[in-house]
Amino acid sequence: MNASFAASALVADRPDARAIHAAACGGVDPWQVNADLHCHSCMSDGVLTPAEVVRRAHANGVQIHALTDHDELAGVAQAAAEAARCGLAFVAGVEVSTTWAGETIHVVGLRVDPSDAVLLAGLARTRGGRDSRARDIGEDLARAGVPGAYEGALKYVGNPALISRMHFARHLVDIGACASIGDVFKRFLVEGKPGFVAHRWAGLAEAVGWIRAAGGVAVLAHPGRYRLDAGALWQLMTEFREAGGEGLEVITGSHTPDQYETFAAHARDFGFRASRGSDFHAPGESRVDLGCLPPLPDSVVPLWHDWPELALDSVRR
Repeated sequence: MNASFAASALVADRPDARAIHAAACGGVDPWQVNADLHCHSCMSDGVLTPAEVVRRAHANGVQIHALTDHDELAGVAQAAAEAARCGLAFVAGVEVSTTWAGETIHVVGLRVDPSDAVLLAGLARTRGGRDSRARDIGEDLARAGVPGAYEGALKYVGNPALISRMHFARHLVDIGACASIGDVFKRFLVEGKPGFVAHRWAGLAEAVGWIRAAGGVAVLAHPGRYRLDAGALWQLMTEFREAGGEGLEVITGSHTPDQYETFAAHARDFGFRASRGSDFHAPGESRVDLGCLPPLPDSVVPLWHDWPELALDSVRR
């Protein structure tokens, strides 16, 4: 743990922590900032354009926003331009798919340089296997009695290089094969069910390295979602920290309320700063809308507690 973060963690344990931080941030209480640092546009598996995502975030009261499309930075410029037009503090982000212990684990990179060559090359390599995997998913669904699923999924794809299970899920709902997205992931596309095709992504340490090379901070996304027992989860967080990971999503649309304190405790145990993000994909489809999560608990240090974005008028007002 670096010295500046260690000092911040000590401050977080003091009764006057908010006053101290607010004084350092021009009167802004970092714990009460409506930061939404995880969401998706049509450039990956969301539905709205990057500009539409930003407008929705702004309308919902988000004060610091990040677009984090899967393995893709193509929407960042449009989102940043719209955020500037709206007067919304914005940071460039991406959600990188990795493989760890046979599980797909997601790492969010925030405040990255979207033109960094190392990051761009890594993401391009990660995207490379998606189409062949999608064709295999389509063939497996056809064998299960759902023909034409690959072609159907393509209708929902804004970026053909990033076809994903979510696009297949929307198609299955649209044709009436399933009642909802949640129903899809109970009956299809997951291990042991029709349409599941494993894919090997980048290594965990490799992805963290790309993010750090681009000047960003690496955050372990929605840790409560992974099919890991307590020991494996502890090992994952240990390896993530050793690789240079600095943040943990504590309050996220992918966690249930009873998991908030569980992962706040993990953030404290590992010295991670705590992040917050809706994991928004589409209106009416996502569990939580942009900007509609509860605040972080006082017991953790917000990921953004020392970001210069806190000094912007859009956050202070």
